[in-house]
Amino acid sequence: MVPARRDNVAFTVVVTALVVLGALPILLVIALSGGPGSLVLATGLAALPVGPLVACYLWLDRYEPEPRSLLLLGLLWGGFVATAAALLVQGVGGFFVGVTEAASLAVVAPVTEELSKGAFLVLLLWWRRAELDGVLDGIVYAGMVGIGFAFVENILYLAAAYNGTDGMGPGGTEALTATFVVRCLFSPFAHPFFTTFIGIGVGLAVGSRSPAVRVLAPLGGYVLAVLAHGLWNGSTIFGVGSFVVVYLVLMFPALVGLFAIAVWARRSERTMLAAALGDAAQRGLLPATDIGWVVDLGARRRARRHARQAGGAAGEAAMRDYQQAVIELGFLHHRYLRGTPPPDFALRGQHYVARIRAVRPSIAFPGQVVPTR
Repeated sequence: MVPARRDNVAFTVVVTALVVLGALPILLVIALSGGPGSLVLATGLAALPVGPLVACYLWLDRYEPEPRSLLLLGLLWGGFVATAAALLVQGVGGFFVGVTEAASLAVVAPVTEELSKGAFLVLLLWWRRAELDGVLDGIVYAGMVGIGFAFVENILYLAAAYNGTDGMGPGGTEALTATFVVRCLFSPFAHPFFTTFIGIGVGLAVGSRSPAVRVLAPLGGYVLAVLAHGLWNGSTIFGVGSFVVVYLVLMFPALVGLFAIAVWARRSERTMLAAALGDAAQRGLLPATDIGWVVDLGARRRARRHARQAGGAAGEAAMRDYQQAVIELGFLHHRYLRGTPPPDFALRGQHYVARIRAVRPSIAFPGQVVPTR
């Protein structure tokens, strides 16, 4: 593991402290939103789309899986920090500045919620830039924050619908079902989708040598996130027909387009890694014959299966460690070749090369002789 820098420690301490501070009021709000039975039911229903959504983002993140601790912090930030900040700003703003319900829904909510969600990505860009290798990483982290935010928000909406405190009717099972269908079945992707624009902007900023792009890309992503969010919320003001039109004509095609961009970004990583690792091999940092067993996901799985058959769990663990070190070196070397290496580039590079050289003698790819132990 790369030695922790002060920035990494600062990020972890600050984010953890804010998560704890945000969790206190949010858990209190949830506790006051209904009886124990209705809250358990609302929480269970709100949790149903979480697993599939997280699985989709982990599938995108297969080449260089992000640290699970950071992904978890993203979920917690969205669930507690972003929701608490948005509720606080909207509540204080509504008290001092009179706004209509429509303006609050279509303008205030998108501005504050995307700002509070996007703050996690800005902190990553500021303190943990080395963990961001491009657009795909930005999309993954944005998705986690959005999933966490949507989960907590859905608990509140479902509980209010069931208890009849949402102003939409007497409540009960029928109201709960309608809210569940709209929020958890038809639009569970909404908050991850909005924040994805910020993630793309952050990813572009990481990979750019232009100071202007590094500033304007995240800002542009935030503006697009607010516009998409505002359009989505605003469509509900004019009734179900308007909502359906916006959903089918704009939002769903845009979601498909962003998903296509994410898949393209994942596929392009293979080409990028092959080129970067090819250059690294020419510099003597790893054997060129190993590259194909690392950059191709199918070949990577076959290599791990072969290692497990030959060396058991220990052999598979060694293969995983080797492949991960090579992938990390590939992303780092790519950023070096582009002229955008992280500040601790040399230290990280030495660490990955040391791991590669330490593990390589103990593994063998299919068709190679298994080293004797």
